[in-house]
Amino acid sequence: MKRRTGRSLRLGSVLLMAGSESLLAGVAAAQGNVLRFPGVTVRSESTPITIILLLTLLTLLPAILLSMTPFVRILIIFHFLRQALGTQTAPTNQTLIGLSLFLTYFLMQPVMMAVNQQAIVPYEHGKVNVWQALDKGAAPLRNFMLNYTREKDLALFLEMSKEPRPGRPEDLSMRIVVPAYILSELKTGFQIGAVLFLPFLVIDLVTASVTTSIGMLQLPPVVISTPLKILLFVVADGWNLVVGAMLRSFHV
Repeated sequence: MKRRTGRSLRLGSVLLMAGSESLLAGVAAAQGNVLRFPGVTVRSESTPITIILLLTLLTLLPAILLSMTPFVRILIIFHFLRQALGTQTAPTNQTLIGLSLFLTYFLMQPVMMAVNQQAIVPYEHGKVNVWQALDKGAAPLRNFMLNYTREKDLALFLEMSKEPRPGRPEDLSMRIVVPAYILSELKTGFQIGAVLFLPFLVIDLVTASVTTSIGMLQLPPVVISTPLKILLFVVADGWNLVVGAMLRSFHV
């Protein structure tokens, strides 16, 4: 049990290190009291400065890691769905975030297994050092993001970075792949959210037309349409359909 727990902790550490590559791209090494960042060399005469830099990086790593996973797309779709249903606080934000995290874990498990085989196992056997494990662990994440990133977004950041055009997409640096992936996920999430919105919008329009035609002006149409939308969503087993469609969108 302890060995399995230790392996899980090391897996999480390597994933966090892989996520930090987007900020520390080009880091050669951290030797002694010298920290080398892209284009900047920081000399620290005391350990507290190094600790402050590392703690600052650790505070940013969760946001970076979530931006390199399907979490953004899933949460956007759930937000659009809740707005379309007209239920402002049901499900709660905690419920949606928790479901999004578990769905993200479900989708990222093959990538985590690849990171374990390519980076953690060789590192445990002493075949690679920590920086080599970082490079190997970043490769599965890069390949995953490239599968769902539009070429237009990659071309945008490649042009802005002034980097030479690589021979293969796998040779792109993480500083290009990560922001391009986020833009692609935002567009995909909004596209799916707009499609989800359409049937509920039709119900709102029909309800508003009926209530206006019969002169029911005292009662807001949303009071009538909201129960109808919830009933339709429950009868159609909407949660199963929405979650299933989202999961299939990552396996096309």
